[in-house]
Amino acid sequence: MKHRIVVLGAGYAGAFVAGNLARRLSPADAEVTVVNAEPDFVQRLRLHQLAAGQEVEAPQLADVFAGTGIRLRLARVTAVDPERRVVAVADADGGGELGYDTLLYALGSHGDHRGVPGVAEHAFDIAARPSALRLRERLDSLGRRGEGEGGRVLVVGDGLTGIETAAEIAESRPGLSVALIAHGELGARLSAGARGHLRRACDRLGITVLEHTSVEAVEAARVRCADGTALASDATVWAAGFAVNPIAAASGLEVTGNGRIVVDRTMRSVSHPNVYAVGDSAHAIGDNGLPLPMSCASAGYTGKQAIEAIVGRLTGRTIATTKLVYPGNHISLGRRDGILQLVDDEARAKPTYLGGRRAARIKAGILRLSLWATSHPTFGMPKRRRRLVAAPGAFAGEGARAAGPGAGASVRGGRVAA
Repeated sequence: MKHRIVVLGAGYAGAFVAGNLARRLSPADAEVTVVNAEPDFVQRLRLHQLAAGQEVEAPQLADVFAGTGIRLRLARVTAVDPERRVVAVADADGGGELGYDTLLYALGSHGDHRGVPGVAEHAFDIAARPSALRLRERLDSLGRRGEGEGGRVLVVGDGLTGIETAAEIAESRPGLSVALIAHGELGARLSAGARGHLRRACDRLGITVLEHTSVEAVEAARVRCADGTALASDATVWAAGFAVNPIAAASGLEVTGNGRIVVDRTMRSVSHPNVYAVGDSAHAIGDNGLPLPMSCASAGYTGKQAIEAIVGRLTGRTIATTKLVYPGNHISLGRRDGILQLVDDEARAKPTYLGGRRAARIKAGILRLSLWATSHPTFGMPKRRRRLVAAPGAFAGEGARAAGPGAGASVRGGRVAA
């Protein structure tokens, strides 16, 4: 019987890890199954472009994984039972259960309504492709009103997603009136120079910035603020944060207060050793001693560490510790402008930043590279892949830690050793 590896989610982290596991483990010993609700790969970092009306490539996962040996199950994950080692899924045929020996949890995050009344009913978000497309349709309808009669768009949230969304809509649809609602000072986490660059970009794009403003409720045609102000809106975009799926918390896995799975240095669940978590789903401590934030960069670093840990433990090899860092913030300000803000070891903005066309080109290059790497998951496939050192059940739980080399690895001197 082969060792069953089930990967939940095919976003940046899930697709990357699945492809690398298929590339490095022998198909004679291990099988990799990816469970994803949507049939295509979503470039989440470009959903603000999709919403604004641009074309964004969405490769079919069946094509991405073709020839890799990876099994694709198009279904929605409804529950995880780590004691029985099964995942419950729902699909057009009714769903069922998938058993696993090693589980990689990469379900990511979704928009956080923060309990504000009316957000679910009246606001749009760009946390997923379907919702971004709904916003696009709404913006299209506003644009058809004719020149001089464009609609009013309110973007709530001054994080990276809110800033990028406001800038993209303002640049792509100049006939619309765009306002950005910031809870505090706009760009507060950026350096002084980067904050100035951001303000100039908002002025250039015609974005009205409302700082130190809290939204109390969202209605069909307006937003009510905590100070009693009512702001008219034809399309309200909610970008005030992200939350993780509650499945992990309901499963009995050890999670933080916000539902992220608590993992050790190798991305392994501290409560269930046959479960790994990566990306937004994982509460991982970076090399600076601080939790890694939800971000694409974190997805890449946690994914690399999980690959090393899973391959190392299953094949009996020493596990290298990869970097767990958060280098900084990269903000798109339309297609021809951007900000690259590096941070120090305390996650504070460094005094200098890179802005303008060069920053925009660097981010565009990173996005192209990310898409290419995801679309070619087994590039450089070795002719000989690693064989497992034990039967599938040997790594399934605590009692099997002594069953084979690497089963109970620990960190020593910058490496993870059995």
